[in-house]
Amino acid sequence: MALSLKFDRELNQVLFRGNSSVKVVILNRPPKLNVLSHEMVCQIKHNLELYENDPSVKLVILKGNGKAFCAGGDVVCVITSSVAGHWTYAASFYKKQLILDHLIATYKKPMVSLINGVVMGGGAGLSMNTTFRVVTEKAAFAMPEASLGLFPDVGSNYFLSRLPGFIGEYIGLTGARLDGAEIVACGLATHFVPSEKLSSLENALQAANYQTVSTVIEMFAEKANVKEDSPFSRLETIYRCFSKGTVEEIIQSLENELENGAEQWITNGLTYMRSSCPTSLKIFLKSIRKGRGQSIDQCLLRDYNIACHFFRRTVSNDFYEGSRAKLFDKDNKPKWEPSRLELVNEETVDQYFRNINDEEWECLEFPDRSNSKFRSRM
Repeated sequence: MALSLKFDRELNQVLFRGNSSVKVVILNRPPKLNVLSHEMVCQIKHNLELYENDPSVKLVILKGNGKAFCAGGDVVCVITSSVAGHWTYAASFYKKQLILDHLIATYKKPMVSLINGVVMGGGAGLSMNTTFRVVTEKAAFAMPEASLGLFPDVGSNYFLSRLPGFIGEYIGLTGARLDGAEIVACGLATHFVPSEKLSSLENALQAANYQTVSTVIEMFAEKANVKEDSPFSRLETIYRCFSKGTVEEIIQSLENELENGAEQWITNGLTYMRSSCPTSLKIFLKSIRKGRGQSIDQCLLRDYNIACHFFRRTVSNDFYEGSRAKLFDKDNKPKWEPSRLELVNEETVDQYFRNINDEEWECLEFPDRSNSKFRSRM
């Protein structure tokens, strides 16, 4: 894997605006689709803590500049730094990201995410546990980590498991790309607002008080109808197929559905699963099933342990191999270990759920948020 390093510092990766009572946090790496860097995570956490402890601040708005809200974490930087140094760099960065996600999920004040573009991976971790999640017709949500040799993480085993039926399994296992109407339809977003009204909404929110936030958003919100060929017009099929106990059974169920007539969303899902990392798919299914009965703390702690095994290459090289194939060499031909679902046994999967046996590894611990007014956002 050829590596190139740049030493120029990116300035103003996050902008902090607003007035005394309403603060606006703006992700500001538009050429890179606002992917989260280490510096961004640290700056956002620092400022959110200040806002939470400032009695004059009543509301926080989170948005992204450019065509994306946030397309995830900066995987290229993580891989480059880990290969050039030590795997614990990735673990340290990821730990801070999860602590930020936890802060947002347990925040004492209302937060509004304005999603007017791509939101994936780390961007979902930031936005999906805010109090209000506003999407436009330009929004696109996906959790495509399994295609990269990782797994849908950043608390997705919490917020996806809270969706009706087995929609969360569908989203995480197929890497499905949802449009604005679908994001609302499945319950990930709270409101749909046309992009042309977004600036007006933001201005109105900056004049709002705590009690009127929901009312203000409702004034701009519209009903969004899913397209006729959307999988969310086929919820009974999603429930039937993705309720199965194993990834192999889910795939078999989808293949059976195709015998009744090809539907593009099923074909796309099967193509994605067949090309994605087999171990990643099995890890996610096990994790989301656990997440249904667990707290946000437990779900994020599990994400940390699993991800650290990927970073350390405890069981396989899948994350680095997937990154090589997708982001560096771009040949789109990753060689997964093991290469097929039937070769991934339960013991292999279970290894990812254990603590790391390495003196360099540090456990993830969250600050005490017992005084938070947290309630499930989903």
